[in-house]
Amino acid sequence: MPAPRRDPATRVVDALASPVLNALIGLAGIAVPVIAWVNARSSVKNSLLMAETVIVIVMTANHLWLRKAFITLRRVTNLKTMDDAHYYDLVRAQLENELISDYGEIADGHLRVYASEVPRLSVLLVKTLIDSQSLPKKILAADLTTNPSLLTRRREYLTANRRLIEAGGSIDRLFIAYQDDLIREDYARPLLQLVDHHRQLGVTCGLAVRDRLRADQAVDVVIIASAAVLVEEEQGDADYTRGRSSVYFKGVERWTGRFESVWGHGADSAPMALQTYETLARPMLDSGTWDRDRVKPAVEAL
Repeated sequence: MPAPRRDPATRVVDALASPVLNALIGLAGIAVPVIAWVNARSSVKNSLLMAETVIVIVMTANHLWLRKAFITLRRVTNLKTMDDAHYYDLVRAQLENELISDYGEIADGHLRVYASEVPRLSVLLVKTLIDSQSLPKKILAADLTTNPSLLTRRREYLTANRRLIEAGGSIDRLFIAYQDDLIREDYARPLLQLVDHHRQLGVTCGLAVRDRLRADQAVDVVIIASAAVLVEEEQGDADYTRGRSSVYFKGVERWTGRFESVWGHGADSAPMALQTYETLARPMLDSGTWDRDRVKPAVEAL
C-alpha cells in the first residue's frame, strides 16, 4: 500500500529540522564573524556582525519553536520492517500531530505508554484502523477481567469499537476470569452485564478460565488487524493514575496465534464456554437463588 501523503505542517517541520539546513546555518555563524574580523572596513564589519546577530537569533528561535510546538519522532529507516507499513505510518503521524508524548522509540516498531495515555492510545489505534486501508478490519481482544466494571467506564474506547463495527469491521473479545471469581455472585452479575453491553455493540464475546491457561496466553492484549498489538503490562485503575502498556508493530502474527489457541473452534470454543456459563448463571441471578455448590462444578468443567 502507498504511504500516506505528508501534510504541509509535517513538511515544514522536516525542512526546519533538516540537518543540512542547520549545518549550513551553523557554518555561516562561524564564517561571518571570521570574515568580519579580517575585514578592515568598519561599515562591512558592522554589517557582518549584524548578520551574525540575526543568524544567532534565528537559530535560537527555530530551536525553541520546534521543541515547543512539535514532536519530531525519529524516522524508521525501513518501513517494510513493519507488519503493516501504511497503518504504522498513519499512527506515527497521528502521534506527532496530537503531541501525546515524546515517542522517539516508535522508529523501532515499539512504543511504551503510561497511565492516562494508555486509553488515549487504544482509542487512536482503533480509529486509525477505521480510517486506514488496512484489512481485515478486525480486532481480537483478550481482557484479564479481574474487575468487570473497569471496561464499562472506558466510554470513548467503546464508542470507537462501535464505530468500527458500524464501518463493517468485527471484534472478538475474550474475557479471562479466575475460577474462584466465576463462582461468586458479586462477580458473575457485573461480568454478564459487561457481556450484554459488548454484545449490544456487536462484539462477539467468549470466556476462558485463567487457571487453565499458560502464562503467555493469559495476557491483556488488543490485536489490531495484522498491523499492531497493544499489550497491557500493568493494569490501570479507574482513574488512570497508573498502568503501563506497549504497542508493537512487528510480530503481530505471533500474538494472533496465541489468541486463537485460546479462542478455539466449535464446541470447545470460548463463545461456547461463555454460553454454558450463562445458561447456568443467568437464571440464578434473575431469581436471586445463587448456589455456589451448583456453579462450582460447572465452572470446573469449562
